[in-house]
Amino acid sequence: MKKILLLSDTHSHLDEKILKYVRLADEVWHAGDIGDLKVTDALKKLKPLRAVYGNIDPAEARMEFPLHQRFWCEKVAVLITHIGGYPGKYNASIRAELQNNPPQLFICGHSHILKVIFDKQLNLLHMNPGAAGIHGFHQVRTMLRFEIDGAKIQHLEIIELGNRV
Repeated sequence: MKKILLLSDTHSHLDEKILKYVRLADEVWHAGDIGDLKVTDALKKLKPLRAVYGNIDPAEARMEFPLHQRFWCEKVAVLITHIGGYPGKYNASIRAELQNNPPQLFICGHSHILKVIFDKQLNLLHMNPGAAGIHGFHQVRTMLRFEIDGAKIQHLEIIELGNRV
């Protein structure tokens, strides 16, 4: 069993509210728009990190992290990208891969809007953790945490970090 903390759109921001949850996770997954690599450096010092770069990320982030990351966690196939869209409205850059080889769990960021949707057509769970940073149009900073136990994704929890101020 793995306890996962999922965040996105930190835009160079990392604070103790986020780090408190990092310490409780087995792994941290970042769905892009990292900003300053000090964010991912700090996360990697605490827990194993999987991340992708986003549209605001500098060349250094693009050299360290991929645009898309596909992997297995326990018995769940996972695909993470930054700009992914939503069921029925997937981004053109990822649509063919989702249709031809759908994972069980598809994760993206970018919108700053937390959404968890089951895509019945592709039989996958879509997660967007919203934005954990303080830059953007979102009002409340959010993340997700959940467990993967074998082939089960369970105990999904929304984490609200307070208002973006």
